[in-house]
Amino acid sequence: MNNRALTALLLLLTLAAFLLSLMAGKVWIWPNAWAANNADGWIFLELRLPRAVLGLCIGAVLGLSGAVLQGYLRNPLADPTVLGVSASAALGGVGAIYTGLNLLPFGLFTCAMLGAGLSILLLLVISRGGGTMGFILGGMVLSTLAGALTAFVISIAPNPFAASEIINWLMGALTDRLMADVWTALPFMALGVALLLSTGRALDALTLGENGAKSLGINLFRLQWVIVLGVGLAVGASVAVSGVVGFVGLIVPHLIRALYGEQPSQILLPSALGGAILTLTADSLVRLVPGPSEVRLGIAMAVLGAPFFLLLLLRYRKGTA
Repeated sequence: MNNRALTALLLLLTLAAFLLSLMAGKVWIWPNAWAANNADGWIFLELRLPRAVLGLCIGAVLGLSGAVLQGYLRNPLADPTVLGVSASAALGGVGAIYTGLNLLPFGLFTCAMLGAGLSILLLLVISRGGGTMGFILGGMVLSTLAGALTAFVISIAPNPFAASEIINWLMGALTDRLMADVWTALPFMALGVALLLSTGRALDALTLGENGAKSLGINLFRLQWVIVLGVGLAVGASVAVSGVVGFVGLIVPHLIRALYGEQPSQILLPSALGGAILTLTADSLVRLVPGPSEVRLGIAMAVLGAPFFLLLLLRYRKGTA
């Protein structure tokens, strides 16, 4: 199957996953009830529709970010968490919950985006002149520091209810999101996606190595700026509205690469579609788990991610044997 046919198939699967997300839940809402003037119609418009749109956007952002970072760092284990943006945005959101700023309009979103923005600036300062290795180490420093500060805030929470609220948000979920959340996050995600999609040619050149890319006229410092800013805007906005949803950016590019080949520019758009499919499907399935409450989406993705890591390990062990 050629790449165009594969992309068309991914588009159809994305549409199917989106429709499933609109319908699935403890109570199924079929298309004939979407415009009804009753409880089903209200649930569809106020809860299911924004949830499905956010699942689509967040999955696409994470899948695309993972593909770009794996291409830039030439590391199959790279994903959005490697920059520390996710952890820093989460720290900003946790700070908002701890101080009560989340009760203000856009308070949690603003604090999370400020955390992501600060991490972008720090990463560019820390990694300047250090190449890809400095980039990775700078991201690890920020991720570790943000994680430690998040744990500290949880440990000094004034009461168990505040700590529980912080932990629940950190687990990641699309529950009870509204269209206001969609309109708030969408401009940042769209700008971030546009920046990341523009890196395809430079990522292809980087397959020849940094010196080879420079000889082809690629400005590596500018490329680093574009990637960090794109990931910061897109992933920061996704964390701000959903909490931390991991592993999508790690899993999806590997699966897409097996279908499309190793050329980085060829897997960017398919990785975005694959991320949307995975996130929408997982979010639909967590609603169908028996019980009074939903499994958090972040937990479901971690359950998927752990076996995937094991399969990667076995694959690389076999390849080096």
